[in-house]
Amino acid sequence: FTLLARMMMMVLLLFLHIVFIKSSSSSSLPNEITLSSSADTYPFYVPFYGKSSNGFTYAARGWNSWGLQANPAIANQFQFNDYHIRQQCGLIRPLSGVPYYCSLDSGWSVGGNGDDHGRIIPDTNVIPNITNLASFLHDKGLLLGIYVLPGAFEADANKLVYGTNITIGSLFNTTKDPSGQTCNYYNARVNFDYSKNGVQQWHDSVVSLLLSWGVDMIKLDYVTPGSPQGGCLPYDSSQSVAAYHAAIAKLGRPMRLDISWKLDRTLPFWQTWRNNADTLRLDQDINNSNSKTFVDWATVQRAIEQYRIFINQQAEDASRQGQPIMIRPDMDNTYCGNPTSLSGLSTVERYSMAIHWIGAGANLIAGSDMTNIDALGTELLYNDEAMGVASFTAQWPMQPRNPEGWGTPGAGASMQLQAWIAGPASSSSSSPSSSSLSSSFSSSWSSPSSSSSSFDAPITTAIVV
Repeated sequence: FTLLARMMMMVLLLFLHIVFIKSSSSSSLPNEITLSSSADTYPFYVPFYGKSSNGFTYAARGWNSWGLQANPAIANQFQFNDYHIRQQCGLIRPLSGVPYYCSLDSGWSVGGNGDDHGRIIPDTNVIPNITNLASFLHDKGLLLGIYVLPGAFEADANKLVYGTNITIGSLFNTTKDPSGQTCNYYNARVNFDYSKNGVQQWHDSVVSLLLSWGVDMIKLDYVTPGSPQGGCLPYDSSQSVAAYHAAIAKLGRPMRLDISWKLDRTLPFWQTWRNNADTLRLDQDINNSNSKTFVDWATVQRAIEQYRIFINQQAEDASRQGQPIMIRPDMDNTYCGNPTSLSGLSTVERYSMAIHWIGAGANLIAGSDMTNIDALGTELLYNDEAMGVASFTAQWPMQPRNPEGWGTPGAGASMQLQAWIAGPASSSSSSPSSSSLSSSFSSSWSSPSSSSSSFDAPITTAIVV
């Protein structure tokens, strides 16, 4: 059996009933159809991603260091340094046509100050020469991702923004936030007053520096509103996302912006994320910490539930229909590449994690120990048929179908019943069928335009667990 055939066999054994979809002849929008169950009919909308604000039509794939950093007992030989980063990322097998990233998480840079103009700099004890690392990755067909936080270092207050006579400290936000606390100072950094002249110039200089090193992706963490934690964070650092996007737009070459974590997806913030970033983290970190395994299944389920809420917001909220979602979900790293003794997931759970991340059109960035990928892990990460499905859901994300509660986006009553569907069928299909899943997902699809939401055929049924 191929990987997808085994997935479908597992699905058919565990799925209790099949939901049938049919075209609607009375829909006001071409991409509205009806879901029939017994004698009742429910409106049904097919969401689509389109092109992101920085020009991407797919979520990121590759590897990220945080799982190993947070759980050193899993791989005693791993140290967060240039040698072991090259070792891990050198084992990535990039597939043709889709860039793969080697993403460095927290700890790659100096933690208390920037360069002479307050810009982030590598910790040379970790990465002696970041330009050399970028060249190594590019030669292997890989791209480099790095980790930053909003704002500038408090210690750099007296330094000048590159190319200006503006001191960085004059741009800091010192006002109290609506919670009555002054939370603009955090993690040795200070949030900006984004209304001031000089703030965008600072972001421009940072992104230009990253470009000169060969950086291809920025992970912007601790963005608010979101990023819940016990400590005090700026009430609203959302404009940092817009500032980084504006700086990226001036580069003349693609650079991805991934924002984190568990971000507020209500208005007006949703539009800020959608119009400026490429992927957004839906949940908190799912990895264990100081454990001998990467993740627990209950935490994986939590991330899947956050995706259910996310996609229902897009599919069931009339104000979000008829337009591309643009920003794709980051459900955190996948940990299905290693055997149970390392991943913490059973074989079935590893399949299920891969299926849900692929079906969501989410980031497919592994957090696994790449030196211990087993045969199943190789299939889940690189199988051509599975990646064909990923190419499809990069445009047409899956959504759960439960008629109850459809009128309230993300409501508890619309909880998943383990039935997920995605996208339009090929034009040759007269009705949805599980047997048409492979061909429809891997070859018979076309990318939706960024402004169109019309479809010529009924959607294809995909059922996963």
